[in-house]
Amino acid sequence: MNSGSDILALLPEIAVFLGAVVTLVAGSFLPRNRQVVARWIAIIALLTAAIAAAAGAAGPAMTVFNSTFAVDVGSNVARIIITLATAFVIVLGVEELSGSRRESETYSLLLLSALGTMVLAGTSDLLILVTGYLLASIPLYALIGMSRSARAAEAALKTYLLGALLGISMMVGVAVLYGIGGGTSYRQLGSALGDAPAAALAVGLAAVVGGLMFKAGGVPGHFWIPDATQAAGVSVAAYLTTVPKIGALVAAFRLLDIMPSTIEWPLVLAIVAAASMTLGNFAAFWQDDVRRLLGWSTVSQVGYLLLPVTVAGASSLALPSLLLYLVGYAATNLTAFAVVAAFPFRRTLADYRGVARSHPWLAGSLVVSLLGLIGTPPTVIFFGKLTTFTAAWDGGLVWLVVIAVINSVASVFYYLRWFAPMFFRPVERHSVAVTPTPTPAPSPTPIADVGTVRRRWAMHSAILGAASVVIIGVLGGVVLSLVGSPLAL
Repeated sequence: MNSGSDILALLPEIAVFLGAVVTLVAGSFLPRNRQVVARWIAIIALLTAAIAAAAGAAGPAMTVFNSTFAVDVGSNVARIIITLATAFVIVLGVEELSGSRRESETYSLLLLSALGTMVLAGTSDLLILVTGYLLASIPLYALIGMSRSARAAEAALKTYLLGALLGISMMVGVAVLYGIGGGTSYRQLGSALGDAPAAALAVGLAAVVGGLMFKAGGVPGHFWIPDATQAAGVSVAAYLTTVPKIGALVAAFRLLDIMPSTIEWPLVLAIVAAASMTLGNFAAFWQDDVRRLLGWSTVSQVGYLLLPVTVAGASSLALPSLLLYLVGYAATNLTAFAVVAAFPFRRTLADYRGVARSHPWLAGSLVVSLLGLIGTPPTVIFFGKLTTFTAAWDGGLVWLVVIAVINSVASVFYYLRWFAPMFFRPVERHSVAVTPTPTPAPSPTPIADVGTVRRRWAMHSAILGAASVVIIGVLGGVVLSLVGSPLAL
């Protein structure tokens, strides 16, 4: 393939990169009250990339630039999810970001991090894997600290230190795999690692996968997720709990798909999956802050998403079920965060008391998203869990499927703690006079009024997201058939 065709195959990545640059430059010259131009540049760039990825999905699977980047069903579906999810994040955060001091910089950083995630999803070379990891991570550190609070600074520092540690671990793993495989291309490694020493292969693979678990938010790289979700802005929290794991999990699947059977990597990864879903669920049981609860929820969701990755190459349903689950998770998780963004003053579970009476559409959207995260029909995650469990069962990991089912049932408890209060009658609060006064006391103010919707873009995003969760769930079979092609090596 010539260089012109190679560049054309990377049109989605080029569109996002140019969008990030133009957004930053335009925002630097625009007054603060006209940053809407930068916002629209970012959204148009993301939608252009999504359209280009959808158009590229109609072509055959191939690799470009000397087999360092794969253009196939995995990368194309990931591109579409990443770009649409990032655009959704920008829309739900319109009121939060509009007029802020770093508005255009936030949009640019979101696009650059999304670009790194897209590179992760399509890479078929270890050096490009490291490049994608760094590009996806470094903007994220700045985004978390953009709130400029003590808690955000602490979360950003924790994220940076853990990301740097596991990034170095990934580089060490790449060096080990290069040393025993004689190259960095997955095509070359697939044929060379079969004769490599098992111990060295295990060390190299564990180090690389450890770095990917930081991006995915799974054990052992999960520690930053709850703190960052609680401290960052709502739009950034929605992004960091959704988009990075798309590229990381597809990258993990692509790498593990070429690994030989000389080491028991499926068993080790299955233990990681079981630990992620169990730890995430148990930690979420005791959370009262809704953002922190969603942070631990995303850790548990990584455990379910790892099920098809553990049987990469052992089940024909593994890749389609992973991509379907990623579609469903992105739509469902972003819907929950859109509801949180619509209620900027409701931070605890108790603050949502009476929401069903005062804001029925948002309450319905939240119920749909929470039931979706549990995996209740007809939401798309129900279909995603059904197919991922089937893939793991076909791959021989029956015990892991049993643990996943138990965890899914257990997760009902903490999701129920959130949406049950919405249907209770709101508690009325009366003002107490400090000094005697002839002025009549003010009328009682329901607690529901404290969280009056102030962010209309977030409200409309939540309703649209809830509708998509159900519609994609109903059309799950169609989506599954569209993502059933093999990967390119």
